[in-house]
Amino acid sequence: MTTVPRPVQVAVVENPGCHFCDDAHAVLAGLARDGHAIQVTSLDARAADGQALMREHRAAMTPLVLVDGSFFSQGRLPRRKLLRLLGA
Repeated sequence: MTTVPRPVQVAVVENPGCHFCDDAHAVLAGLARDGHAIQVTSLDARAADGQALMREHRAAMTPLVLVDGSFFSQGRLPRRKLLRLLGA
């Protein structure tokens, strides 16, 4: 019996016009195309839920990236760190 891995939940709290946010989405889309089991949710940093997450994680800049509900990064997405996490 083959077990399908549960996708890693990635939340991206972003602002419009944020080039780091655009880059994070491009990286995440590439990882999904390469077969990594990830599910990405985008949240607007100006909306109530996005503001709450920014405050909770004391993020000074976007994107705020959460992996399975835990803080992963803010600002430029660290690709190698994310690949190590997904490979674990």
